[in-house]
Amino acid sequence: MSVILFGFLSGILSGMGVGGGMILIPALTLLCGTSQHTAQTVNLFYFIPTALTALVIHIRHKNVAVKPALKMAAAGLVFALAGAWLASAVSDQWLRRAFGIFIVIFGIREIYGGFRQG
Repeated sequence: MSVILFGFLSGILSGMGVGGGMILIPALTLLCGTSQHTAQTVNLFYFIPTALTALVIHIRHKNVAVKPALKMAAAGLVFALAGAWLASAVSDQWLRRAFGIFIVIFGIREIYGGFRQG
C-alpha cells in the first residue's frame, strides 16, 4: 500500500512540474531497500510517461514557451548523457550522499523563495 501512496504523491508532484523523484527516490531506497542507482533508474523510467502527460496538458493550456523549451531540452539531453555516465562511475554511497545534499539545497532554496514572495 505504501508503494501506491508514494506513486500517487510522486505523480501529483510530477504533474505540477516539481519532480516526483523527490518522493520516489527516498521511498524506494528507504522503504523498499533498493540501491541508489536502481532507485534513480526507476525514477528516470517513471519520469518519461509522467513528464509527457504533464507536458501535453501544459501545452494545451499554452503554458509552454516552445523555443526556449526546445533549447533547454537539447542542452538537457547532452548533459543527461554526461550525468548518466558520471552516476554510473561513482559508488552507490557517494550517489546517495550527493542526492541527499541536492534535496537539502533544493529545500532551503524553496523555503527561502517562499519567504521572499510571502
